[in-house]
Amino acid sequence: MAAQEPSPPSSLEGNKPGFPKKILANKLEDKHVCNICQKILRRPFQAQCGHRFCSYCFNKAVSSGPQKCNACIKEDIFEEPTSILKQGCAFPDNAAKREVEALEAVCINEECSWTGTIKEYEANHEGKCEFRILPCPLCKELLRANELERHNERECPERTLNCKYCKEPFHFKNIKAHDEICPKYPMICEGCAKKKIPREKYVDHIKLCTKFRTPCRFHVVGCDMTVEKEKIHDHEQACSYEHLNLLLHFIMGIKLNLESLHPQSLELASHKIHELHQSLRELELKMGQLSGAGASVQGACALLPPPPAPTLGTSFTPLPTAVGAALELQLHSEKTKVAELSRRCQELELKVSTFENIVCVLNREMERSATTMEAYIRQHRLDQDKIEILTNKVRQLERTVGLRDLSIVEMEAKMREMSAATYDGVFVWKISDFSKKRQDAVAGRAPAMFSPAFYTSKYGYKMCLRIYLNGDGTGRGTHLSLFFVVMRGHSDALLKWPFNQKVTLMLLDQNNREHIIDAFRPDISSSSFQRPVSDMNIASGCPLFCPLSKLDSKNSYIRDDTIFIKAIVDLTGLQAWNALTYVVDSFIWWPQLASHTLSIRARDVTVMALLVSSVNCGSRCAKEGTFV
Repeated sequence: MAAQEPSPPSSLEGNKPGFPKKILANKLEDKHVCNICQKILRRPFQAQCGHRFCSYCFNKAVSSGPQKCNACIKEDIFEEPTSILKQGCAFPDNAAKREVEALEAVCINEECSWTGTIKEYEANHEGKCEFRILPCPLCKELLRANELERHNERECPERTLNCKYCKEPFHFKNIKAHDEICPKYPMICEGCAKKKIPREKYVDHIKLCTKFRTPCRFHVVGCDMTVEKEKIHDHEQACSYEHLNLLLHFIMGIKLNLESLHPQSLELASHKIHELHQSLRELELKMGQLSGAGASVQGACALLPPPPAPTLGTSFTPLPTAVGAALELQLHSEKTKVAELSRRCQELELKVSTFENIVCVLNREMERSATTMEAYIRQHRLDQDKIEILTNKVRQLERTVGLRDLSIVEMEAKMREMSAATYDGVFVWKISDFSKKRQDAVAGRAPAMFSPAFYTSKYGYKMCLRIYLNGDGTGRGTHLSLFFVVMRGHSDALLKWPFNQKVTLMLLDQNNREHIIDAFRPDISSSSFQRPVSDMNIASGCPLFCPLSKLDSKNSYIRDDTIFIKAIVDLTGLQAWNALTYVVDSFIWWPQLASHTLSIRARDVTVMALLVSSVNCGSRCAKEGTFV
């Protein structure tokens, strides 16, 4: 369908080219063809030369000035000035228009079954056909007109939607990307499983959620458990042994690292100290040599005559003093370094000693924890055994309680059925909360309701009523429908089938003035009145029982939001069966009669009469004490 061309627009708003030839149901005649567009004439004009044109085609052709008639040229009858087309030289050809408009036409759109005349096509169908092909204004896909709205709402990939969470507009193709960043997008907490948490509040929820799983505080030493926040304390108590073991391994690793570093540090320090001692000895030796040399020089100078100038003494004596000061400064620097190295060694030894003490304490704590853990494990096993025993007992009790609850429910259902049942073929059904139940029926939540069961006698037919408050079948939405249902009973094997008693259905006027009554006699060929093979037969009755307009207006059928439905089953012909029931009941008191076998045919009225008379005779004999 996407490969088709768009349908032409309607011509009612203005002049358009001719009609396509495909719309004709019959053969097209040449006189109905426009000599410019070669289509069926639309609002034909006739020129002076006699040729016909669509009004749109003629005006378009002469809009740029006079033109030669191509049809006259093709027919070789061109003659000036009659074959010159210009404004004002053509007139509307109403005769041809009527002929064209009377032609039989069909719709050219695929699967459209419209038929009529061209006039009807132009006025009522062209541009309005549901099967015409139109381009989608967004994605440019070609679609039928009746599919365009659904396409724009549900299928077009370029359609714009509003986020149902944050109400921001977005293109449909970006829906997944928007869901990933939408601040109002509902998220589910992985801990408490709370739903519909906006993404912008999810982080705050996690901080307060006690069910959210977080890493154990001992994950830095190797515990890879993730625990719910409210169970962190329980986890730390239950896994204290494992945590201490992980902590011990972590500290031992630190100790090993420190021990691997100490020999190198101490060796370097001792090597430095040895070098410093050698430097000190060399400096002391130099100082001694310099001191001896200075004293000998001073003695020799004293034996010599006074020098002419004191420059020699001043230039030589300061030498040992400057060198000594430099040596002392270097010695002090080396001693400072040695003291710093000694201090660092003492600190390292102190740290090693501290870690050794910590390891000893942890070892003792681990031994104590291991002992406590073994005691906890033994106690846990005992507790598990007790829990399993108690769990089995609870399961047994739950099964017992479930069976008893089921029995109670069944008994309650039977009691309700017995309390509501009647045994004379007359049943009055009270339906309260009529307005609510009617709304449920209109909405389709509960279209039908069943009445409690009632009987023609204690061992007679079992029946019920079925009502549709919004109608059923032909009466849906307009009438209240009421049906009669034959149900499977305990004494069906003893009853006459098919059911053939007259049934009267009534909607009671609560002012006792004008009841709505409908009666019928069963169709014995219908499966609805045969002996039931399931819980109930197919319902049969009155789909047009009562117009809903009667119940909507002011009436006396509904009072205190309650209506009453009455059913009367005619018991004519069932009296003989009631007599048989009396005999069966009398078997309990007449052991002699109970040994006899009674074979009764329901259709034999004479036998039934004899049976009734025998029952009456038996009753008299029992009273007089002469029964043998």
